[in-house]
Amino acid sequence: MKQDLAFFGFVLSVAIILILIFPERSGDVISVSFEFFVEMILILPAVVMLMGLFTVFVPRDLVVRYLGKESGIRGIFVAMLMGALPTGPLYIAFPIASTLIKKGARISNIVVFLTAWSCIKIPQELVELEFLGFRFMLVRLTLVAISAIFMGLIIEYCCKR
Repeated sequence: MKQDLAFFGFVLSVAIILILIFPERSGDVISVSFEFFVEMILILPAVVMLMGLFTVFVPRDLVVRYLGKESGIRGIFVAMLMGALPTGPLYIAFPIASTLIKKGARISNIVVFLTAWSCIKIPQELVELEFLGFRFMLVRLTLVAISAIFMGLIIEYCCKR
């Protein structure tokens, strides 16, 4: 809690300093900050309720089986699919990732999940296909998937728990 308040104080201080340096932008800063705050207030309660339901109703052994240390390549694909299917802001994925870790998910699979959430979306892929073509979409999707897997393995290796 103290770290959260310290971080909030730091961000608020930086915002105030920037507003003092660039007063012509203060209206935009306040407007965008308020819109983001309202968006979070509307979304986060639902996310917290879903996380509570997930914590209670999804058994730990299910998460371990599909995303745990022994899940192998299947775990990577499950994590990628879990990240690619939902739409919504990235900050929703972090409470989900935290709950998955607490239930025994492998760190590399969490990194793949978060990367897929931020870089691979089924609707996004369809729009990309329409405007940039199949080859572009396939190459980008392949590179993101490979990068996500390598990032996950490297982070898991560096952050052994």
